Amino acid sequence: MCGITGWIDWERDVQSEPALVEAMTKALTDRGPDEAGIWFSPSKHAAFGHRRLIVVDPAGGRQPMTRRRDDGTAYTLVYNGELYNTADLRQELIGRGHRFRSHSDTEVLLAAYMEWGADCLHKLNGIFAFAVWEEKAQRLFLARDRLGVKPLFFAQRKSAFLFGSELKALLAHPLVEPEVGKEGLAEIFVLGPSRTPGHGVFQNVWELRPGYHLTVTRDGVREQKYWGLVSHPHEDDLSRTALAIRELLYDSIARQLISDVPIGTLLSGGLDSSAITAIAAAVFAEEGRGTLRTYSVDYADNDRHFQTSEYQPGDDAPYVRLIADRFGTKHQTVLLENTALTDALRAALQARDLPGMADVDSSLYLFCREIKKETTVVLSGECADEMFGGYPWFYRGEIPGQRSFPWLQATSERAAWLSPEMREWIKPEAYLKRRYEEALDEVPRMPGENPAEARQRELFFLNLTRFMSTLLDRKDRMSMAAGLEARVPFCDHRLIQYVWNIPWEMKNTGNREKGILRLALEGILPEEVLYRKKSPYPKTHHPAYTEAARSWLLGVLDDPDSPLRPLIDVTAVKRFAQGEAPASGKPYFGQLMGGPQMFAYLASIDLWMRTYKVTVTS
Repeated sequence: MCGITGWIDWERDVQSEPALVEAMTKALTDRGPDEAGIWFSPSKHAAFGHRRLIVVDPAGGRQPMTRRRDDGTAYTLVYNGELYNTADLRQELIGRGHRFRSHSDTEVLLAAYMEWGADCLHKLNGIFAFAVWEEKAQRLFLARDRLGVKPLFFAQRKSAFLFGSELKALLAHPLVEPEVGKEGLAEIFVLGPSRTPGHGVFQNVWELRPGYHLTVTRDGVREQKYWGLVSHPHEDDLSRTALAIRELLYDSIARQLISDVPIGTLLSGGLDSSAITAIAAAVFAEEGRGTLRTYSVDYADNDRHFQTSEYQPGDDAPYVRLIADRFGTKHQTVLLENTALTDALRAALQARDLPGMADVDSSLYLFCREIKKETTVVLSGECADEMFGGYPWFYRGEIPGQRSFPWLQATSERAAWLSPEMREWIKPEAYLKRRYEEALDEVPRMPGENPAEARQRELFFLNLTRFMSTLLDRKDRMSMAAGLEARVPFCDHRLIQYVWNIPWEMKNTGNREKGILRLALEGILPEEVLYRKKSPYPKTHHPAYTEAARSWLLGVLDDPDSPLRPLIDVTAVKRFAQGEAPASGKPYFGQLMGGPQMFAYLASIDLWMRTYKVTVTS
């Protein structure tokens, strides 16, 4: 895994300004702590920067990488990601006359683009964001994986086009100012910490959407979709469906265990991470690879303060131990101190470049930092809940007339935290409604579906394209900030496309959340875990963290120089922080962001604006 960046300028000699390219590349050092590379095109109109985290082929995978055709035509690549079908592609390309000097997936990807152009994307199984410069054609090609596991941002400024794995790479160039307008503020205050797909928050900065590619020439910029979910009738019966899921999941996990460096799994003791661990341990045993490493996270004194709820029904520790013992893994539980969660919030913010999920982010960052001390790659269970229907909002029914993103709770309360001027300017309710309706317009409908099934299809689409991207973004940023590569086997596009068309009645087999997945895993997992009620990523329940977050926010509110104050109703937010305002009783975002997390989220907006020198522009 790596960080990539680039600068194309049709009117400037970019080679004469190497310090700018170096600054953009240096901004991504955490994503690639092992090596750096910078390249300038012979035409002097293109420059690439690359930071590398070495996972496969230390010598043969250096970037930027250039290959030439027999006629001398040159192609140069920078790439962030991992291909899981490298061996298959290599053999096909050898059959077409290509020769390879390494066993890296980087060289295979570049050869695939040279052979098939944009059509190579249909052949790739993996997670990726990459750029190719074609010197003869004076053309830049950018692409992002189907589900958006790997990030990629871009901006156009007159004759210049800039791109980078993270926003910080663009902000390192003087052409991109840290300005936010009405829409950017709406993204932060109304949808945050989620984002509209393609939205870069900063003014005139965009994110390449999942499943899209983009071409840049002197004639302009052209963006095109190459993949999306396809709706069609599901023909398999229950037993065949369960078997197909089992086979696809096993293949995805086995492919993602390829690595030249130490690899392990994240283990929460829940269904998803336990399935990955069980199958990975089986592959290790089949291939004689020794003992699988597994990792879990917990918080000091959490057992004393944990309270069950609809959103967090039980403690993970007994189930973690059960799975680790059953499959003979070398397990480590990382115990985090509550004070460390607040101390690491700045690092988590800088990893995301935007306000995030507060201690839910910082805890993952600290967790990954500990894992990195002995392991470079981990497999994680993200995406199963969005695919199979694991969240409470798939089951609890909607309040009549309240059709919105189900993970955004108490939106009217959040809107009331804004100053009257801000409410009038960004119109939070209208903005949320517009983004929700835009999302529904994208749903690939199934003709003839009954209203209940059509509504479930909408919910799954919203989760797969909006909520899941927030969690994938969190996992990528926090892991890469620690120099750790996190792979997500449930995010295999073949599995997601297959599960997409399974009817709700079958997904809900046994009247259980993720019932079809449980059926598919029978015989692989012990029943105690197989039929355990879903529990999300663990968060701290310690009152010390609540008080630290509250104190931080109140300190911001009392600071006359705070850039947050002009944007909010200070009195309303202070009443919320002091516990005087009625609370919703539900998380304000997803399953994990309750009052303490929202204290920290609001305070982190202040920190973000100070750290990034953000200015508000009309």
